[in-house]
Amino acid sequence: MHKALFVFVTALSVATFCTAAGAQQPAKSGSINNDTGAIMTEEEESNYELLLELTAGFNAHDLDRIMLHFAEDASLDMPRGSKPWGTRFIGKDDVRKGLAMRFEATPDVRYGEGRHWVSGRLGVSEWLLTGTTREGRKVEVRGADHYEFRGGKVIRKDSYWKIVE
Repeated sequence: MHKALFVFVTALSVATFCTAAGAQQPAKSGSINNDTGAIMTEEEESNYELLLELTAGFNAHDLDRIMLHFAEDASLDMPRGSKPWGTRFIGKDDVRKGLAMRFEATPDVRYGEGRHWVSGRLGVSEWLLTGTTREGRKVEVRGADHYEFRGGKVIRKDSYWKIVE
């Protein structure tokens, strides 16, 4: 409890200092994020809409639609792999191959119960992944994707899953 309070007070102090020191805050467009209630900048609103479009593309299993939103130099970190970051794919072509593996392994994969939020050029999508693997095993797991955006494109997608035992 004390550690959480310390982190909160520290973050509040830094935000207060930056504002008091005259740090420029982006102009808010007035649009409200339905998941968090936060007022968003134009960039944040655009990135939020991008998260919604990506989720729709994933649920449609439409790789072309998804890949329209990835930069040429994008990277993807999948939850499983031999490294601490899982399996990493670098470059748009490799990212596409990595994402295709999700649809191949779980042909009826669906991302439901979505919540999305952004802060500047970073975004998060939470979801409940459901489906059936090619081997017939039912999958139901909570997870999240951390995104980084540049110029209206995804430059980094980092996926996390709960471990269900």
